[in-house]
Amino acid sequence: MPPTHRIPGRARRTPLRVALATGIALAAAAAATGSMGAAAAADPDPASDTARSQRVEYFTGPDSHPRHTEVPASPMLSAKEREKIKGDGDVVPIVEAGPTDAKLDVVFIGDGYTASQQEDFHADVRAKWAKVSAVGPYASYKGLFNVWAVDAVSRQSGVSNDPTNGTVKDTALGSAFFCDGIERLLCVDTNKVETYAKKAADPDLVIVLANSTKYGGAGYNDITSPSGYDGIATASSDNAQSDQVVVHETGHSLGKLADEYWYDDYGTYTGAEPWESNTSKLTADQLTAQKKKWYRWIGQTSPDGGTVGAYEGGGYYPRGLYRPTTDSIMRTLGREFNLPGREAMIAGFHRHASVVTAETSTDRVVRRDDKVGVRVADGIRLRWSVDGREVRRARGDTTVTPRSLGVPADGRTHTLSVRATDPTDAVRAPELRSLLTDSLTWRVRR
Repeated sequence: MPPTHRIPGRARRTPLRVALATGIALAAAAAATGSMGAAAAADPDPASDTARSQRVEYFTGPDSHPRHTEVPASPMLSAKEREKIKGDGDVVPIVEAGPTDAKLDVVFIGDGYTASQQEDFHADVRAKWAKVSAVGPYASYKGLFNVWAVDAVSRQSGVSNDPTNGTVKDTALGSAFFCDGIERLLCVDTNKVETYAKKAADPDLVIVLANSTKYGGAGYNDITSPSGYDGIATASSDNAQSDQVVVHETGHSLGKLADEYWYDDYGTYTGAEPWESNTSKLTADQLTAQKKKWYRWIGQTSPDGGTVGAYEGGGYYPRGLYRPTTDSIMRTLGREFNLPGREAMIAGFHRHASVVTAETSTDRVVRRDDKVGVRVADGIRLRWSVDGREVRRARGDTTVTPRSLGVPADGRTHTLSVRATDPTDAVRAPELRSLLTDSLTWRVRR
């Protein structure tokens, strides 16, 4: 499928970690004429606005292959705009599974919601997260996620160029359809997004929810924010299928997965072996012989249908690159992650979230009769040890007392520890399985 907007001089998607210190090069909310919306920021300082455009991913329909284009970068915020945002942005908990440093924190920021519509925004966040978290492997790992809503109050309800091109709305983030002249491309001022996002304690995944029923969204995946998250996804709040845009984009940000679609006019790939785990120059036989990438999954039936192998076409090239399955969500919206994709997503979850969370602080000394508790998801294996020796009878217990585990009353300080392991067979690579084990330790005194 040829691209609508070919990117001059760009053969492949650049690595995700493009320093935001050179400017958060993200799309402005632009109408089809290319003019900035009513809520656009002041003219940027030429010395600081070094990035002039940003590559974004968009979707023409619910069952479509994604495409890419480049849009103008958001200008730097003025002092007046920063002061305005400083007084806005209440953070509301939607799902609290544990401490922010032990969980993957999803931050939703609303746009096009007035002061009286913030409860509507919270309801939309709950509904959207319910749909995203119903997709595998999210569905099996809901306990790893905190979800937060950041209230960005807009002067007007709705977003620009909705329902028709030329409609202008004064909103907190400047969301607009018809960005770069593309109807379904929903752009935002992402310098403003960054400023709102860092109001949350530890944002790992940032989603802008625009107050609209119109299908659309965008993915900004070629940045790393100073606040610690990779990329931003945008989606319309009240379209029943826009959640698939979010799921696909998290394949990039959390799973570090490549796109598995291609453009016919890209020809044959002749570059180095891609760094992403789900595209390769190697055939199925070569992957198996060299024990590379997804070779452990070859021949297995995949959730997205069919069998894992090596299918030519992917990473934007119709020839010279292979993908694991014929049609996963990294190629077509509405599909499932394939087996290698699920593996990468679970590993991505655990890069941000611990397998086990302490209910009893590890920073204080506990006594022999104190209860020591942890929180884990269903199916996690727990093994308790005293001074490095496992107490087998306590396997699987989420609450123990040092006395019951045999800590002696000898006046010395002893060590109580627990080791938690996710035994899932959905992760096979040893280097990824290491992310699925965590330990906690307490000092115990009489």
